[in-house]
Amino acid sequence: MKPAVIEHVWITMRDGCRLSARLWLPQGMTGPAAPAVLEYIPYRKRDGTRGRDEPMHGYFAENGFASIRVDMRGTGESEGLMADEYLAQEQEDALDVIAWIAAQPWCSGAVGMMGKSWGGFNSLQVAARRPPALKAIITVYSTDDRFRDDIHYMGGCLLTDNLWWGSIMLAYQARPLDPVVVGESWRQDWLARLDAMPFFPAVWTAHQSYDAYWRHGSVQEDWSAIQCPVLAVGGWADSYTNTVPRLLENLQVPRRGIIGPWGHIYPQDGAPGPAIGFLQEALRWWKHWLLGEETGVMDDPMLRAYVNDAVVPTGSRPQQPGRWVAEASWPSPNIQARTLHLGGQGELSATPVAGAQRQIRSPLWHGQACGEWMATGCPGEMPIDQRVDDGGALVFETAPLTETIEVLGAPEIDLMLAADAPVAQVVVRLCDVLPSGEVLRVSFQVLNLTHRKGHDRPEPMVPGQFERVKVTLNACGHSFAPGHRIRVSVATSYWPLIWPGPSLATLTLDTAASALRLPCRAGGDASVPMLPALHGTDAPTTQVDPGRIARSSQIDHLTGEFVYVTEGEGGLFGEGVLRFDDIDTTLAHSLRREFRIRPDDPLSARYQLTQSYEMGREGWLSRTETQTVMTAQADSFTLTCAMTVKENGKTIWSRDWSEKVPRRLI
Repeated sequence: MKPAVIEHVWITMRDGCRLSARLWLPQGMTGPAAPAVLEYIPYRKRDGTRGRDEPMHGYFAENGFASIRVDMRGTGESEGLMADEYLAQEQEDALDVIAWIAAQPWCSGAVGMMGKSWGGFNSLQVAARRPPALKAIITVYSTDDRFRDDIHYMGGCLLTDNLWWGSIMLAYQARPLDPVVVGESWRQDWLARLDAMPFFPAVWTAHQSYDAYWRHGSVQEDWSAIQCPVLAVGGWADSYTNTVPRLLENLQVPRRGIIGPWGHIYPQDGAPGPAIGFLQEALRWWKHWLLGEETGVMDDPMLRAYVNDAVVPTGSRPQQPGRWVAEASWPSPNIQARTLHLGGQGELSATPVAGAQRQIRSPLWHGQACGEWMATGCPGEMPIDQRVDDGGALVFETAPLTETIEVLGAPEIDLMLAADAPVAQVVVRLCDVLPSGEVLRVSFQVLNLTHRKGHDRPEPMVPGQFERVKVTLNACGHSFAPGHRIRVSVATSYWPLIWPGPSLATLTLDTAASALRLPCRAGGDASVPMLPALHGTDAPTTQVDPGRIARSSQIDHLTGEFVYVTEGEGGLFGEGVLRFDDIDTTLAHSLRREFRIRPDDPLSARYQLTQSYEMGREGWLSRTETQTVMTAQADSFTLTCAMTVKENGKTIWSRDWSEKVPRRLI
C-alpha cells in the first residue's frame, strides 16, 4: 500500500533548536500505532539524498513501519550550526529525536535506527547512549574506531581523502536552506551558516594520533555500552569492512553481519554486484526486534560473507564473481592461520627457506595502481593490474597453487625490518597472480612506522635498528584458485592514497624472520540464500545531463614528475546532473583532483582539488566554487582554500583559508 509522505516536520530539541524531518507513514494508520525507523544524517533529506531515501523509507512504510529521515542540526533545513562531525551535540540531539518519535501518536514507542557511513557511525554512537525507545540498529559501512578506519587516517598515515572529503563538506554545507520549507529567514540563516563554517580538512589534519578527539565516538572504547541488537553490513570494495568482524567478535548483544562485494552503496544497489535484497533483510530485522515477530533472522549464521573469485584487474568492475558462505560464529573455528615464509630470493613458501636482507626505497609514485580508498560504484575506481606498482616494491610469490586456498578475515604479516630514517612508512599488498600474469590486489594495508606500537603513542624509529613489526591487512574474502600464485609486496610509499613522509626512507627487510599469515577457511558454503534486490518507488527524477568521468596518470620523462588526475563532471559519483521533479530542484556537482609528486622528493607532493556545486530552481539558484590545495614542508602541512558562493549568478560570500598544521611523526 502506498505510504503517506509528509514532506516536512519540525522536531524541537531541548534547547529550542528545530530539526527538519521527512516522514513516511503507513497509509491510513487507523489501526495500532507502528514502530518507527530513523535515519539521521547531514546530507539534506529534501534534495541531497532524496533519490536514495524515497525508495528505501517508502518501502519500510509500505510494510507497516513509520520511517523518518532527519537532517542534523545546522544541515539541510534544520536550524542551528554544525561545527564538526560526531560531536556530543549530535548525539544529544539524536536522543531528543528518538524520544520525540516514540511519543508520537503514530508510533508504538519502539524505534530502530539505521544508516550508511555517517548514519552507520551515529547509529552505533547513539546505541551506546542507550535511549530507552531504541530497540535495535542497522549499521552499514561504519567504524568502531574513528582514527584507524575512517576517511582521515589509515595505519597512522594521512589519507589524501581527508582533503577530498573536507572540501566536499565545504560545498555541502554551503548549500542554501530552501525557502519553501523555512520561509523568509532562509537567506539570513544561509549566510550565518556560511560565516560559521569551519575549515574541515585542517581541523582533521591537526589530530595525527588516536587522541581524545578520535576516542570520542569510537565505540570500541566501551563495547558493553551497546545493549541493543546490531546488524552490521560491509563490503569488500568499501573502506569500512574491518568493522563488521570486530563488532561480531566484541559485542555481547544479539548481532549478525553481512559482507558483500560492494563499494560504499546500500546493498540493494550494490556495486560491484551482485546486489542483494537488503530491504527485505532490514525488514526481517525490524519485524523481529520492533514487532516481536519470529522472522528467523536470529536463526541466520552470525556472518554471511561473499568470497570473491579472481577477475581480470580492470578499473571498472560492475560485477564480481564469487559465492556466499556463512559462519555460525565469529571468530570462526573453521578459519585457521596458514603461515607463508618470505625467502631471500623472493619466495613465499609454506616451509622456511634461506633468508637474506633485502632493501627497498620505492619511487614516491608507487601506488598509481591503487584505485580509490573507498569505491562508490564509479567507472575506473577499482585497483588496476598491480604490475604497474610491483616494479617499485619487494615482491614475494608462491609457486603455482595445486589446491584452492580460501581466505576469509584479516591477513597479517610479521616483518623484521629497519629504517634509515626516524619517520618511515611500510605498504603491504596481498595479490592474486593470474596464470596470464595479470596481478589482482586482494587486500592491503599501510603503516606509519612511528605508530608501530600503537596509534595513541607514536615513537620515532631508531635508524638502523631492526624491530619486529606486525601489519594487519584489511579483512577480505577471496578464493585463490589452482594454477594461481599468491603474491605479497612490501613498499615504502603509496601515492596518491596517502601523504608521503617528510623525507626519503629506505627499509631493510630480514626475510628469514618475516612471515605472512593467511586466515584460511575450510568448509562448504553453508549459507542462507540471499534474496534478490528490490526497491521501493523511486522519487520522480530527470537526468538533465549524463555528466562525464575521466581518470589518467602520466610521468614526465625529463623531470620524473608523476601527475594523477581524476575528473567528475555533473555528478560526484557518476550520476550526472539530476532534477527532482516534484520539488523542481536541480543538482550538479563537478570535481577535479590533481596529484603531483617527483619520485625522489616527498616535499614535492602537491594536491589540488577544484569543485563546483550548483543547485536550485528558477529564482533560487546557488553555485559554490572551491579550490583547495595541500602541500607539505618537513615540519608542517599547508592547506589553503578559496571559496566563493553565488546566488542567481551574483557573488554573495567568499572566503580564503590558509592553515599551517605542524607535523608530528607523520
